[in-house]
Amino acid sequence: MIKILADDKIPFLKGALEPYANIRYMDGKAITMADLSNVDALLIRTRTVCNASLLEGSSVRLIATATIGYDHIDTQYCDAKGIRWANAPGCNSGSVQQYIASVLAILANRFDYNLSQKTIGIIGAGNVGKKVERLARLLGMNVLLNDPPRARSEGPAGFVSLKHLLEGSDIITLHVPLNRTGEDKTLQLINDNSLQDISPGTVIINTSRGEVVEENALKASLKSGKLSGTVLDVWENEPHTDPELHEKALIATPHIAGYSIDGKSNGTCQIVAHLAQFFDLPLKGWAPGGIPEPAEPLITVDCNSLSPEQACFKAILHSYNVSADDAAFRKNPESFEYLRGSYPLRREFPAYRIVLKNPDFQVSSLLSDLGFAVTPVN
Repeated sequence: MIKILADDKIPFLKGALEPYANIRYMDGKAITMADLSNVDALLIRTRTVCNASLLEGSSVRLIATATIGYDHIDTQYCDAKGIRWANAPGCNSGSVQQYIASVLAILANRFDYNLSQKTIGIIGAGNVGKKVERLARLLGMNVLLNDPPRARSEGPAGFVSLKHLLEGSDIITLHVPLNRTGEDKTLQLINDNSLQDISPGTVIINTSRGEVVEENALKASLKSGKLSGTVLDVWENEPHTDPELHEKALIATPHIAGYSIDGKSNGTCQIVAHLAQFFDLPLKGWAPGGIPEPAEPLITVDCNSLSPEQACFKAILHSYNVSADDAAFRKNPESFEYLRGSYPLRREFPAYRIVLKNPDFQVSSLLSDLGFAVTPVN
């Protein structure tokens, strides 16, 4: 039987592989070279850094990470050593979309925004960025997209320069991979120079990677008042966060934007599929069963008492209110890893059913398009 070492925080994995493999689970951050003796496959999340220091001399043939990002894997080293590696693209895109939806609802309420009169700039329009774009358009927002790789492959139509986006956006949200070098370098993409281009009053949201934003430059823009606020789910020196920036952020969370149980399930499905294909295991099409229902899956919305935007916000915030995660993190900023490891159940929009009283077609259509199951009641 093949030997597998797996991060014990990968959900729904336990029991799936035991009939076909000798599998051991441990804290992903604690995995060392000594743990890889005779291991054929390594199943991880972001806390296991896979490079020469970990892998040199090991028997590992496959590394699969149950995450969209893979900057914790030294892909050049793996390619040179013949170690196959795989990630889970798009697995938690719906979860990040839900996080951004909750943030937009809170910003609109806090600043008395009419979102249909605002422009959102989306930096990075891949699996996640496309879903955020769709969300923003459903909410009636004007959208600017910056994605140089897509612009090169698809043509420039529909994309703008980073400078244009920074100058023209009321809200900027980042959904890029962490590229440390090269033509599409994103390391400290938001820095002292680029922040000079933003319009006064802009809000910046980062749910991609902490190192994409130069935190000292961000603090300076907040202090000067040029930025009206920032929403941070990722940080330069995770799991440690800058206390001053944490305090100044409108919303601060411990890298959980993609932590819905649906997103985690999708990631596990993808790594099991990679494993099944590589080792020819009879697990093709495997999916976990028994995903728990949300605590309150039913939402009642009265269209007579709420505007379409308010009705939408009610449904979004019922499914997930990011303020709860913000409050827990502010209460104990040192609990970054604990809050990630013990994250409560979060289900995405399709797990909720909305009873729509005095139904309005616009509201019904909007909520259905967001993924909710809608039942009109006259």
